Amino acid sequence: MGRVAEVAPAGRPHKTHAHAATDRCGRGRRVGRPTRVRFWCEALGYVRRSRGQDDTFVVLAPKSGIGPNISVTLSESPLEARPRVHLDLYTDDQDGEVERLVTLGAGRVEWHDYPDDADFVVLADTEGNRFCVVDKGET
Repeated sequence: MGRVAEVAPAGRPHKTHAHAATDRCGRGRRVGRPTRVRFWCEALGYVRRSRGQDDTFVVLAPKSGIGPNISVTLSESPLEARPRVHLDLYTDDQDGEVERLVTLGAGRVEWHDYPDDADFVVLADTEGNRFCVVDKGET
C-alpha cells in the first residue's frame, strides 16, 4: 500500500504524513462495485489508483496527485450509528455540495444531535457509511 510514515532518528525533524483514510464496505458486498467507486471518485475528484488481489480492497487517489488516498476495504463489522472515525468534507458552498453529493447517490441522515449552531450536515455514502459536509465559513 505504500509507506505510511517515515520515522526520523532522534534530533531530526519528524517526517510522518497521512497516507490514506479508510472507508468500509459491508458484508456480502464487493468494494469494487461500480456505484460505490464511482460515488467516491465523483464526490472527491479521485481516480481508482489500484485494486488488491480481489474486490475486497481498492485505493482511490486524487486526480491532481495532491492529497490523501482513500482506501476502501471490505469489513465484516456492522455500520455504526455514530462512527468514531469518519470523513469530513469541507466546502465553501455547503447547500450546493450537499445537493451535489445527494445527486451522486449519498443519502441524507436523520441526525438528532445537531447543535443549534451546527456547521456540518451528516450524509451517508452508497453503503451507508456516514460522513460530514462542513461549512468552511469565514475563518
